[in-house]
Amino acid sequence: MAYTIDTYSNSRSWRIEDGTIDQTTDLKLVGKNYAGYGEIQNENFVFLLENFAGQSEPPRKIRGQLWFDTGNSKLKFYDGSQWRTTGGAEVSASVPTGLKIGDLWWDSDNEQLYTYNGGDFVLIGPQGAGSGQTQIVSRSVRDTSGTSRGIITAVVNDEVVFAVSGQDFTIDTADVDSNIPGFDRIRQGVTLKNTLNSGGGVSSGDWRFTGTATNAEKLGGEPASAYVKNTSANFAGLARFSDTGLQVGDDGDLKLKIELDNKAVIANENGTQIEFRAKNNLGTILNPVRILSSAVIPGFVIGTETTTPVVAPVSLGTEDYKWPEIYAENVNGLASIASAINVGSYDPDNPLANARYPSSSATANTIAVRDSNGDLFANFFRGVATEALYADLAEKYTTDKEYAVGTIMMICEHDEHEAEACGDTGIPIGVISLEPAYLMNVDCDGQAIGLKGRVPVRVVGPIKKGGPVYATGLGCGSATGVHLVGVALETNNAPEEKLVECVLKV
Repeated sequence: MAYTIDTYSNSRSWRIEDGTIDQTTDLKLVGKNYAGYGEIQNENFVFLLENFAGQSEPPRKIRGQLWFDTGNSKLKFYDGSQWRTTGGAEVSASVPTGLKIGDLWWDSDNEQLYTYNGGDFVLIGPQGAGSGQTQIVSRSVRDTSGTSRGIITAVVNDEVVFAVSGQDFTIDTADVDSNIPGFDRIRQGVTLKNTLNSGGGVSSGDWRFTGTATNAEKLGGEPASAYVKNTSANFAGLARFSDTGLQVGDDGDLKLKIELDNKAVIANENGTQIEFRAKNNLGTILNPVRILSSAVIPGFVIGTETTTPVVAPVSLGTEDYKWPEIYAENVNGLASIASAINVGSYDPDNPLANARYPSSSATANTIAVRDSNGDLFANFFRGVATEALYADLAEKYTTDKEYAVGTIMMICEHDEHEAEACGDTGIPIGVISLEPAYLMNVDCDGQAIGLKGRVPVRVVGPIKKGGPVYATGLGCGSATGVHLVGVALETNNAPEEKLVECVLKV
């Protein structure tokens, strides 16, 4: 009767018929009543005992089977897809596949050991680059007292470039095992190559720390306590410059120097101006003064230089701090106050020879000024007026209400006011002016009524240029009527009311 053989996990089984043998695995499975089964079973025990030892892998392996690889002297197991080493490291010249986290691989080509982190191989060692040794090395050296000191050295191509130590000591260079080229004193911390004791702690040659240092004990041999700091800028005994001075800027634009032995100079060697800036009481930085090659001028409001420059509102002197004297060939601008004005040529030997002083009365050889009432006095006003901005002569009259520009006016019979809009039978005296060239009784109440000149007039109906304009009632004029107001300066055929420019003839 046949029987079934199962694996431990019941993932696979074999049915063995009576009197037969199954050879689908590397062990022969014997059925009932098979002749000669004793030899087969004993061979199976030997195969198990030796773990199928041989240079070639067992051809009919199953998951969990062991194999002793005699070619590499490695015991391996089959994981269902490949043979893996049970102990030590996988040995190959190329990167192996199928390894699990923590497995080791010995790179037989480069003689380096790696471990697998689940995604990549991480080098354990030895580290190496270039033609020689390149790695961090722990070593013991002897000091001049015969004491062994533990240090760490950084080696690049067999050359020690720096050493790390927890103690400060001098190396016994006579000891062959302790001698390190370029080192005679190991400092506590990091010591660069060629930082010899005779050099005062400064590395010679091109050996340098490159990067950002957060602090330093010395700068050019000077202790940190002697540094010039922005919180304590004391130059006493530390910095002094020759007469050639110092330069500031990538191109040395600003130069401070001494000329002719004692003349201090501030110069812009490349640009065309020098700016002075200062904060106001609100902490805003302002630019009050600029110095050009040909002028000293106010600065710009900062931030407007490249757009539309705004000149900074800067005063020369203040109410409390006045310049005692200002000398100039010519002064252009507004003076808020002056005790005298020179009206003739300037004599430097006698500056006040042609000075004129202010007077509120008509005094000869004085400058006319207004008195306390705002009046200006003179014996005669002489000269020629060449032009006026506006076109009519007007005078102020009180009216019964505010009239629109161009309204034809007449004298009224009421005591409360002087003028009102001209009616059909009224006698016109003028027209409400828009902008009189000359206004009489300017301080009186009322409206400006144009008496002579050209003014816009309210006209109803068509009008021809050069035609008469008569007063026809309600303050308006027309082409017909009794009392002439003026002559039209333009043609306008519109029937409705409009303003027509006229020459007054009242």
